[in-house]
Amino acid sequence: MEFPCVFPVKVMGANQEDFESLVIEIIRKHATVAEEVVSRRLSRGGRFLSLTVRVNAENQEQLDKIYRELSVHERVLMIL
Repeated sequence: MEFPCVFPVKVMGANQEDFESLVIEIIRKHATVAEEVVSRRLSRGGRFLSLTVRVNAENQEQLDKIYRELSVHERVLMIL
């Protein structure tokens, strides 16, 4: 992977009203969001929400910090 680049971070959690803002807030601690538009996808039953947030990644260490912080958050179920 060549840096800098726009990198999609995919995050899944329970479909709750503030889940998207929580994820974006965590990511913005480490990087700028490439687009204000976030891709959203509900699970078939509507219980879970998948978000794809495109970030301006400067290096691998920056991405690692994003993934580490998201992975330890209690409301995040999975990160791709």
